[in-house]
Amino acid sequence: MSADRPGAETPHLPRAAQIDAYGNGGFRFGGMSHRGSLLCFPDGIWAWPVSSVDGFSEADFAPVFERATELDMFMIGCGDKPAPLPEELRQRFHDAHIFVDTMTTGAAVRTYNVLLAERRRIGAALIAVD
Repeated sequence: MSADRPGAETPHLPRAAQIDAYGNGGFRFGGMSHRGSLLCFPDGIWAWPVSSVDGFSEADFAPVFERATELDMFMIGCGDKPAPLPEELRQRFHDAHIFVDTMTTGAAVRTYNVLLAERRRIGAALIAVD
């Protein structure tokens, strides 16, 4: 199966899904498991080749900005410790009219699951934790 979005990785799951578990370097969702970080959107869940908040760049979030009209909120799970988003990225989210919040990956998973269950227009970038 190929991605519907230019530049996106092949989706692991071509729809939104609750995150059932996280830890041990990966996630379980939609009856499958994945090692590594994830990007979660209303149209699917993709692998995300980011393993640390160090050096976040706008390119890391290009798939988010491509979906700006489809998202109201975006959660960033930063791993075991919360970290601030660099100001230039925070401004980019603001300019795209997407509310963004950073938190630990566990908190981001829980928040994403609640907002997804409420059928909100939510996305998440989740850094895998051990």
